[in-house]
Amino acid sequence: MQQTKVIKTTVTHDKLACEVGSGTLRVFATPAMCALFEQAASQLAEELVEPGQTTVGASLQIEHLAPTPEGAEVTVTATLLSQEGRKFEFSLLAEDPAGVIGKGTHTRVAVYSERFQQKADARAKS
Repeated sequence: MQQTKVIKTTVTHDKLACEVGSGTLRVFATPAMCALFEQAASQLAEELVEPGQTTVGASLQIEHLAPTPEGAEVTVTATLLSQEGRKFEFSLLAEDPAGVIGKGTHTRVAVYSERFQQKADARAKS
């Protein structure tokens, strides 16, 4: 059985390229699409990890294929392609009412939350 996670959002002013600094147009920003891709994959992965674990993004490859205007609804789907040990591979798809606007792949890795945070915090002291 294929495992998927679907997230829907409306393109609001704060998600426009001209607002996030990724362009000058009033269209759905690529960084906002990337964040939704990661959010969907992360939520799906959280259902699959051990207690005390979470996942972190390791790789994200995307294509932003079509513009979406403010006010339109965007649907993002993350589908688990494989899981090998701590590594999760996802396919990603973003659509608006007119069709596909983006696609890609994403890798996440399971880590122990407390240990990973301690490691990150220690980097701040370096």
